Amino acid sequence: MYYSIIIILFILLTIASLTRKSKKEDREVLIIAHRGASGYAPENTIAAFDEALRLGADFIELDVQLSKDGEIVVIHDLTVDRTTNGKGEVRDYTFSELQKLDAGSWFHPKFRGEKIQSLDAVLDRYKGRTGFFIELKNPALYPGIEEKLAETLKRHNLHKDGDVVIQAFEKASIKRCKAILPEIQTGVLIKFTVKGISNEQLLKLSEFTDFINPNKQLVNKRLVKRVHHYGMKIAPYTAKDRASVQFLLHAGVDGIVTDYPDYIVKN
Repeated sequence: MYYSIIIILFILLTIASLTRKSKKEDREVLIIAHRGASGYAPENTIAAFDEALRLGADFIELDVQLSKDGEIVVIHDLTVDRTTNGKGEVRDYTFSELQKLDAGSWFHPKFRGEKIQSLDAVLDRYKGRTGFFIELKNPALYPGIEEKLAETLKRHNLHKDGDVVIQAFEKASIKRCKAILPEIQTGVLIKFTVKGISNEQLLKLSEFTDFINPNKQLVNKRLVKRVHHYGMKIAPYTAKDRASVQFLLHAGVDGIVTDYPDYIVKN
């Protein structure tokens, strides 16, 4: 009788353990490749995006601005200085001029010839293969960029599904995007501040956004729970080492923006 009870208890504990493990493993964490797999290839280029897909990213994160002639182009900085062999502000170049720049050699000579891409070209190449976190960079400098982005997404039939998240640090820009495309997912990026993020801020943000994407230094389990309480998801930026990835996974985030997609191993 005694041994039977022990065996039953052992079985029950084993089942409970497996159930807990299953629940943990079933939780999907989005792998969001920061400017592509930018730890391995020059950011915001085809090489980085291709590598991100090879490494299993669920989304590629990319930055958009407008060229002089109104093309939506994929580049992070206000100027072309850091990531190309050119000089000057992005908005002072036509798209044709931007495409003549070398956007790969700065990272490594083997990437010589990588080009600044149009958003159209990126969507054409990767639609149906991965999702997109599209960040509006410096939107105040580009009046009407929200409308142009909406038109582009509509052309590619990406304005209604869950494959796109439009994000920015500027809340006004995200509000405009949501007004133009009510069904699109949006995200607000939040810089680090010692004050953190208040419940009042979260309540206001929940009125027009779906994701809160803060600097990873702001994240802890309590913040994740509060974000979820207000009906939003959280995808912090930017994990550049395995320790940061593990910390964010333990905190229970919904997605992780990382230069190294292979650092996030799904069960």
